[in-house]
Amino acid sequence: MRRQVVLLVPLLLLLCSASSAAIEPISTSIAVGMAAALTGFLASYPNIFYHFHECCRPEWIAFNRTGDSNTPIQLVLIYKSLKEDLDTKLFGQHLASHIIIKAVSGFMNNPNPKKPLVLSLHGWTGTGKNFASELIAENIYKEGMGSNFVHVFTAELHFPHTSQMDTYKTQLQQWIKGNVSSCAHSMFIFDEMDKMQPGLIDSIKPYLDYYDKVDGVSYRKAIFIFLSNAGGESIVQTTLDFWNAGRSREEIELKDVETSLALSVFNNKRSGLWHTSLIDKNLVDFFVPFLPLEYKHVLQCAVASMTAQGLRADAAVAAAVAGDLRYFPKAERVFSVKGCKTIDSKWEYYT
Repeated sequence: MRRQVVLLVPLLLLLCSASSAAIEPISTSIAVGMAAALTGFLASYPNIFYHFHECCRPEWIAFNRTGDSNTPIQLVLIYKSLKEDLDTKLFGQHLASHIIIKAVSGFMNNPNPKKPLVLSLHGWTGTGKNFASELIAENIYKEGMGSNFVHVFTAELHFPHTSQMDTYKTQLQQWIKGNVSSCAHSMFIFDEMDKMQPGLIDSIKPYLDYYDKVDGVSYRKAIFIFLSNAGGESIVQTTLDFWNAGRSREEIELKDVETSLALSVFNNKRSGLWHTSLIDKNLVDFFVPFLPLEYKHVLQCAVASMTAQGLRADAAVAAAVAGDLRYFPKAERVFSVKGCKTIDSKWEYYT
């Protein structure tokens, strides 16, 4: 029997790969032939090949984060708690953490969502937007950001030429349709939305809407995450207002930021979300604000960075790195201009 398994593994991997290859699918005739040859074996061992190669199944995607009796035991053992990760690794972002935890856990535990989950993460550079999206992926997919079902689009890399907008729109629609057809629980991360050409993202508006299916494909279980610096000024101003009033940043609630943030993003002509139908039609579920980081948060980033790079967590060195960054207002030096963005590149100078 062991020899049977060894011989069948390549075929099983190929079959599973075929189910997840949206852009270059294996031919139907080959897939049917393989399926017929494996029918007898899989009747006795129906789930064996799902353990060898990533597939769009609960073994690889955490459909249920509650840890109840219906959750496969491997999910409880493999996937870390999203709340724990955000609470311990994402510094200074109480509001963003709370919104993400509620939105993602609620969506993933809903067997029949009415629409895809759409999150728009906003804030100045270095505040943790990319890191938060990585933590989301790591807590849903066993392979994290390396999963075949996590797709990242970067404005300047994938859509660099204004003259090719029509081509980009068609390609983007095809990419998303193909990958969701392969796995309903696909995730799409759009980085640098503030650098994307206005109008491009509207091409996928039907996929984010409350439709049961679009051209025979349901997008209701997919997740779309937009990352943008747009709206950062509005978030900073709110944070400054609280600070000037002597109020703690932890007092800031979504209602204090959301309306001004959405309007700021919608009216920003330099943003890919400028006058977008996604906002106009209320298809963005949450605008997630990332607050400017204070010195104490940058210090936490520095310590975490040293540990991650295998260095001894030296408090004096971390303080030196954090202290040499630029802060504002200039006199009080409260908020970091670049957040934690440049921390990782400074250790050779300070150690």
